[in-house]
Amino acid sequence: MEKRLSAATAPAGNPETRLERSKRLAEIARGAARQVREPLLKAFRSDMVVDYKRDLHDVVTIHDKRAEASIRDFIFAQEPNSAMLGEEGGQVGDGDIQWYVDPIDGTSNFARGLAFWCVSIAAVERGEVMAGVVYDPVAEMMFSADLEQAYLNGEVLSSQAVDDETRATLITGYPVSRDFRLDGREVALANLGEFVETFSTLRRPGSAALSIAHVAAGWADAATGFGVNSWDVAAATLILKNAGGRYEPLTLGKVPADAPDFMCPGYIATGAGGDYPTLQRVARTISANRIAAAVN
Repeated sequence: MEKRLSAATAPAGNPETRLERSKRLAEIARGAARQVREPLLKAFRSDMVVDYKRDLHDVVTIHDKRAEASIRDFIFAQEPNSAMLGEEGGQVGDGDIQWYVDPIDGTSNFARGLAFWCVSIAAVERGEVMAGVVYDPVAEMMFSADLEQAYLNGEVLSSQAVDDETRATLITGYPVSRDFRLDGREVALANLGEFVETFSTLRRPGSAALSIAHVAAGWADAATGFGVNSWDVAAATLILKNAGGRYEPLTLGKVPADAPDFMCPGYIATGAGGDYPTLQRVARTISANRIAAAVN
């Protein structure tokens, strides 16, 4: 692929607009995601070696690391004015365009053969998400967004959710063992019980990025989480918002109140038309309690 000029090196007589830059960055992200499809699909449901990071719930494979390196090389070749924060390799580069990359969001699913995992890539400039991609290689679904629209396989994407939470589908990974430690086991299970009793359907598929993308597509009504990283959700936040949904960040006492939403470790993602008071109350209470604990 021919190398494109970065915004910093574009001809002075033909300055690149923010929207043009956004669309170009989105195309780079789509290309980076597509190029790791074949090796990831070849590895999926194969006999692979699994390693662990922080604990036995935090899985990593050699395929995560290889995919991240491949994505990094592609992005830096297409946009030299880049820096990248990847889940596996950390921060690399010092360019003006900051990329957030999760090469496999849902690695536990990937490693065990469950077909709910994705590639997540976002481009951020001056704290603003300019472009994002959430790519499901198994289903061949490319969710993407620029500053203008959200798309699914090139078609404009519009979110739609049911208005009554008792008829709605909620996606959440809460609680995990970390939540037991932070909130208390009984409290966490009581919170889960409220979700189970209130919503028509509750699912725990195991990828925040792909879950939020499903909300953006109208295939689920809401999603919430309390332990995500910037590389998990940066792309999905733009996709959801541009599809007409709402993304409410929750700081959980981990980041300043004015932090960009994709830097917050908690979130409530709701499709267009959805208004779920139980979800809002429980999620905001979890965040408020953790903020109070952090202060104390």
